Amino acid sequence: MLKQSAVTILTLDAGGTNFVFSAIRDFKEISEPITLPANADHLDRCLSTIIAGFEQLASAVGNFDAISFAFPGPANYQLGIIGDLPNFRAFNGDVPLGPILKHHFKVPVLINNDGNLFAFGVALAGYLPGLNSRLLEAGSEKRFHNLIGITLGTGFGCGIVSNGHLITGDNSSGAEIHNTLNPINPKWNAEESVSTRAIQRVYAEEAGISFSNKLMPKDIYDIAKGNAEGDIRAANEAFSQYGRALGGSIVNVLTLIDGIVVIGGGLSGSWDLFEASMFEEINKSIENFKGEQKNRLSYKVFNLEDLSTFDEFARGVIKEITVQGTDKVIKYDSLPRSGVALSQLGGSRATSLGAYALALKHLENIEHE
Repeated sequence: MLKQSAVTILTLDAGGTNFVFSAIRDFKEISEPITLPANADHLDRCLSTIIAGFEQLASAVGNFDAISFAFPGPANYQLGIIGDLPNFRAFNGDVPLGPILKHHFKVPVLINNDGNLFAFGVALAGYLPGLNSRLLEAGSEKRFHNLIGITLGTGFGCGIVSNGHLITGDNSSGAEIHNTLNPINPKWNAEESVSTRAIQRVYAEEAGISFSNKLMPKDIYDIAKGNAEGDIRAANEAFSQYGRALGGSIVNVLTLIDGIVVIGGGLSGSWDLFEASMFEEINKSIENFKGEQKNRLSYKVFNLEDLSTFDEFARGVIKEITVQGTDKVIKYDSLPRSGVALSQLGGSRATSLGAYALALKHLENIEHE
């Protein structure tokens, strides 16, 4: 039987500027991270950097069992083949990164996108087990087993975990949330309104200035909070539209995946500016052709960052019903519910833990074959 505490996995946080390498055992980092320049515009140098980083890490920790990390797509992650990457010009089509590393290091190599691995990390070692522990402590019998992990940053990422299994799909495209419909402009995909460029665009439009990619979301956030000079109304509108588009995508995913939503990534720090419009969109009613309104979802979605509602969320609505023809009474929780929360793990750490968990699953499967 695979002994988790003895398994060492090498991981990589692949940014466009720097690569950060780390080693994980038993869901804990066991070495100081190693940071090397990405060389993202030159394939040979980039590949050499990846190999050098893992070699340095291996020298520091000794024996290791697998390599597992996040890398941008499009890609065939099952085969470890990376496609055309606009932010990694070194990868301009069909680079067998996984097989290259497997040949060099002679261990299993697993690659997936950061949205998937973020979701796997928070589902197995982050928010989800923490939530279920809180429910246990509150005396609730309710438990959650499905999770939608969402990453907010330059773009819009997602991963889905169901009963401990990462949903990757048949084409490495199991949670392409950025291509859901956009309630702001139906001609666009969701990422056009849930991204760094979206906040920059809306601020410029509302403020009547030229678009600038030098004015970052943090700058616009500071303007909205009155901590920097600029158009406060325009800044707030930028985050309001962001939240509305995000809420539209979340509710579409929730119609198919009945689980908890956990949000992470750099732009999740702007929660206080987009949560209101996000929940307004999630809780918006829909109509039939007669104009009759009904709830968009079959269950209630709680704001799990609002501590004042956690008791209601944990308690549910307990009912007792009698089975006709018997004296048997069934007690059950009659309130179907889910919630949206922020990850307490940093995005990079959650992704690394997800990469570790993915490798563990892979090694367990090998052992059982």
